[in-house]
Amino acid sequence: MNVFLGIGIILLITYVFIIGIYSYYWNKLSFWKVPSSYIPITKVTVIIPARNESENIFDCIHSILKQDYPSELLEIIIIDDFSDDDTAQIVRSIKDERIQLIQLENESIEIVNSYKKKAIEIAISKSKGDFILTTDADCIVPEHWLQLMVSFYQKNQYKFIAAPVVFYDESNALEKFQSLDFMGMMGVSGAGVEGRFMNMCNGANLGYEKNAFYEVDGFKGIDHLASGDDMLLMQKMSKKYPNGVGYLKNKDVAVKTKAKSTLFSFYKQRIRWASKSGAYPEKKITLILGIVFLLSLYLLIGIPILFIYPQSIVIFSIIFFTKMIVDYYFLRKMSFFFSKQDLLKSFLQSFFIHILYIVVIGTMSQIKKDYEWKGRKTV
Repeated sequence: MNVFLGIGIILLITYVFIIGIYSYYWNKLSFWKVPSSYIPITKVTVIIPARNESENIFDCIHSILKQDYPSELLEIIIIDDFSDDDTAQIVRSIKDERIQLIQLENESIEIVNSYKKKAIEIAISKSKGDFILTTDADCIVPEHWLQLMVSFYQKNQYKFIAAPVVFYDESNALEKFQSLDFMGMMGVSGAGVEGRFMNMCNGANLGYEKNAFYEVDGFKGIDHLASGDDMLLMQKMSKKYPNGVGYLKNKDVAVKTKAKSTLFSFYKQRIRWASKSGAYPEKKITLILGIVFLLSLYLLIGIPILFIYPQSIVIFSIIFFTKMIVDYYFLRKMSFFFSKQDLLKSFLQSFFIHILYIVVIGTMSQIKKDYEWKGRKTV
C-alpha cells in the first residue's frame, strides 16, 4: 500500500507542476487588442468545411458577412463535403459576391480517409487570399473576429495563429462540464504556445499564411489520418518556423459553438479528437496527456481500494483534494477571463465527470481505432 500511495504522490507533484507551468505562461501571454494605427491590407480567405450543416451554415456565414472588413479584401469559401441535406442550397441562397461554394462531389478526388483535409486543401488551391482563416460550419464568429486576427497577423507576421473557441448556451450538466473542460484546454493551448513547449489548437479558429501552408507541404504526411487538420498542421508549421506560431489572447476573438447535448454524441466527438494523439510529433503532449490519464485512473481505482485499506484515507484524501483545488484555481482563472464564471457553480460535478471521462476516453481511444462521424466511418 505504501507503494500505491507513493505513486499517487509522485503523480500529484508532477501534475501540480504542469498546471503551475500552464498558469505561469498563460499569465505571461500578452493580451492583444487592435492597435489604433491598424489599417487592413491583407487579402483574407475564410474557409468553412461543411457536411450536413443545414441547421448551422446560414448563421455561420452571416456572422462572417457582418464583419467590419473591406469587401475587396475578403472571400469566403464553403466546401460542401458530400452533404445529403440542404447545406449547398442554403449557401447558394445567400447572395453575396464574396461567397464561393465548392462541392467535393464535383471535384476529381480519390477516396481518402480525411475528407475534411482534402476539402481544405482544395479550397486553399482555389483561394485568392494570402492569409487563410478556418472555422467550422456549426460556429459563430464574434463581431471583431477579422479585425483582431488580421491586426495580430499584420503586426507579428506569424505563419500560424491559434485563437480560442468557447461553448455557449450550456443547459445541462454534460454541457457545462464540456464548457469548463474546453476553457481549460484554451488556457493550456495559449500557455503552450507562449512557452514554446507544446502546440495545441482548434480548427474552428485558426489562421495561417497560404505560402507557409505550401512550404510545409500542406497536409502531406498527415493526410492518412481522419482527424488533425488543426493540431498536426500546427506542429508541422512550428517545426519549420519555431518562432512563427502565435496565440491570440482576447476573449473577443473567441469563436462560439455549442457543446454536445447527449452523452453519445459527446463520446463520438472526443474519441475522434483522441484518435490523433498517438500521431503527435511533439511527444511532450503525449507525455502530459499520459500523466493526466494516470492520475485520473489512480483516483478512480483508489476509491474502492480505500475499503480494503481504510488507514490510507488521509494521504489519499490529500492527493484527491489537492488535485481538486489545483483544477479549480486554473479553471477559475479561465472562466473569469472568458466572462463565464457562472460555470464554476458546476465545478464539483464537472470534476468527478472529468476523472471518469479521462479514463474512459483515454482507454477507448487506444482500443477503438475506427469511429463514425457525420454518417461516415473512418479509421
